[in-house]
Amino acid sequence: MPKRDFLAVTDLSKAEILELFRVARELKSDEKAAKPLAGKTLAMIFAKSSTRTRISFESGMYQLGGHALFLSSRDLQLGRGEPIKDTARVMSRYVDGIMIRTFAHSDVEELAEHATVPVINGLTDLLHPCQVLADMFTIEEALGGLEDRVVAWVGDGNNMANSWLNAAATVKFELRLACPKGYEPNREILETAMGKTRIQITEDPEEAVRGAHVVNTDVWASMGQEDESEVRAEAFEGYVIDRKLMRLADEDAIFLHCLPAHRGEEVEAEVFEGPQSRVFDQAENRLHVQKALLVKLLG
Repeated sequence: MPKRDFLAVTDLSKAEILELFRVARELKSDEKAAKPLAGKTLAMIFAKSSTRTRISFESGMYQLGGHALFLSSRDLQLGRGEPIKDTARVMSRYVDGIMIRTFAHSDVEELAEHATVPVINGLTDLLHPCQVLADMFTIEEALGGLEDRVVAWVGDGNNMANSWLNAAATVKFELRLACPKGYEPNREILETAMGKTRIQITEDPEEAVRGAHVVNTDVWASMGQEDESEVRAEAFEGYVIDRKLMRLADEDAIFLHCLPAHRGEEVEAEVFEGPQSRVFDQAENRLHVQKALLVKLLG
């Protein structure tokens, strides 16, 4: 059976995503169930630091009976110039899967091309597919599914926005993106998604949020963009998710944020901590959905 990688949400069909969520529900309801990955090892490469990605994957492998290896750039010869393709081929002889969190998406693609074990994209500057899987699972739990739902994204057209576009194109829900001029999502991903489902892109947050079932955002300056913070703060003025904006959404709408959050910047503290927030549910669901993904890819 050929190995499968998970580099983007589009690597899975809608049916496979729904099956993944079924497994995640089972694992979430009984965390001390069978250990399907007993004796298996996941190598975790971190060029970018992390809280949720590291803890959820490492804990997930342990709960499934397996073992996870944390490897920073300082721990690998990659940091001293060893080619990615060589690292991929060597690692494939030691471990059963590789998760990587890094900058360039092309590095993940090269790793997957040369590895003979499954490769999982834990985040790149282009995409954050594991997070969006967890977010969709959270929407299913909170609202009973994604069909006929409207998801609003307010803020930067970053890796999260790109992954939401991939998710909308695969699962077929409506996605509205409110991004300042010059901060739109990846053009190729946007155009592909627009040909598959209902996508709206605007510079007006109110237009995106009105009647939406999910209101979603992220920090304005992601990891590696700290030197742009002041410029971005000016560009994103008016893109704060506050109580006034949330009142335009559906009365049962939920608020999501992939974390870490800057209260008072991209989101008002009262919204982040309010009754519509499902932020910590979605953070927890990284664990359950990734466990399901690990079972499917490594089991």
